[in-house]
Amino acid sequence: MSQVSNNPALLPPGIAPAAPPSPAAPKSAPHAPQPAAGASFAEALRDAAGDLQFSRHALARVQRRGIELDASTLQRLSEGVSRAAGKGARDSLVLVDGTAFVVSVRNHTVITAVDQEHMKENVFTNIDSAVIA
Repeated sequence: MSQVSNNPALLPPGIAPAAPPSPAAPKSAPHAPQPAAGASFAEALRDAAGDLQFSRHALARVQRRGIELDASTLQRLSEGVSRAAGKGARDSLVLVDGTAFVVSVRNHTVITAVDQEHMKENVFTNIDSAVIA
């Protein structure tokens, strides 16, 4: 069996080539099994949000910033998106209790979420409407 060696000239600076595995080393499984801990955050949020979807970026922002998304908040956000759609909006800033959500109204998708602490000195671009829900 031939071993594949990496050309060190093709590696980014600061990265040392990996040592070849020893023949006695046990081979790891190609795919580790996922823990059976229940629904993921994204799945739970999708169930609670109804027809409203969250982009990966928005999910990461919500989790990292600890933004509370209870049923009341999601309901008000959804109503704000519906009101924006009724006015013909395409991309809207929906404000719910000090949290700003940039939403693609046509796709019913939250693009990003910003809490009040991170909203200072931010400029929201590429929106055509704002809704206070």
